[in-house]
Amino acid sequence: MQSESDLEQEMLDSKLAVKIEELSITYKINLESKRTLKNAVMRASKGQKIKTKTVEAVKNLSLEVPHGSVLGIVGSNGAGKSTLMRAIAGILPPTSGRILVNGKISTLLALGVGFNPALSGRDNIILGGLAAGLTREEIEDKTDSIIEFAALPDGFIDLPVRTYSSGMYGRVAFSVAVNMTPDILLLDEALSAGDAAFKEKSFERMRELCKEARTIIIVSHALQTVIDLCDTAIWMHKGNMLQKGKPEGLVEDYLKFLKVGLLPTALEDV
Repeated sequence: MQSESDLEQEMLDSKLAVKIEELSITYKINLESKRTLKNAVMRASKGQKIKTKTVEAVKNLSLEVPHGSVLGIVGSNGAGKSTLMRAIAGILPPTSGRILVNGKISTLLALGVGFNPALSGRDNIILGGLAAGLTREEIEDKTDSIIEFAALPDGFIDLPVRTYSSGMYGRVAFSVAVNMTPDILLLDEALSAGDAAFKEKSFERMRELCKEARTIIIVSHALQTVIDLCDTAIWMHKGNMLQKGKPEGLVEDYLKFLKVGLLPTALEDV
């Protein structure tokens, strides 16, 4: 008997890596500046409720991402970009709507998330591989290439990652994410990691993945990155997808918005 997830997977067109249907994500944030036990007791004794604010992070978004495509997501802070990426990765559940994914996902939504600071870089590579669904043998086959790509100073790969600089930390995290041969790679500002030489090497690795027809979704404030790497882009604003199209034209419209602060006429009421 097939599970519900198996049946949903069958419903996903084989040409699609990700299908998002009427996705909305809403959550509440606590507005209290001081969250202490004393304040909580005093509030309860007075029958007062916690002051909260409802945030509509993503609003009724529908999107199809074909296999082998590179999608860029642009938008100002608070637009819902990272929330959308976490939902695709399965970290955040939809409030309504659904997301169907066809393939193995590798994520780099924040550099080194999932790393254990007390363990060495080498041990964290193993953890990252296991989290990506690889066997120990598969991880061992990739470990040397991951270490070589990260290009840490001699001996650091066997030291606890808590001793790493932020740049070294980022190198190892990026190397793990892009060398796990994912079907779908999710990157949130990860291409900003490291020095100029490492950034160029990162771009080359991304181009290789593009040639291998991997599906890549990138969130970046570096708009030239979106133009150079992506074949499609979307512009998010206050939880809405305002525009989808070729990166050059979309980035041009977005830059005009940033300079003037006015949305295109057709989108002002969105």
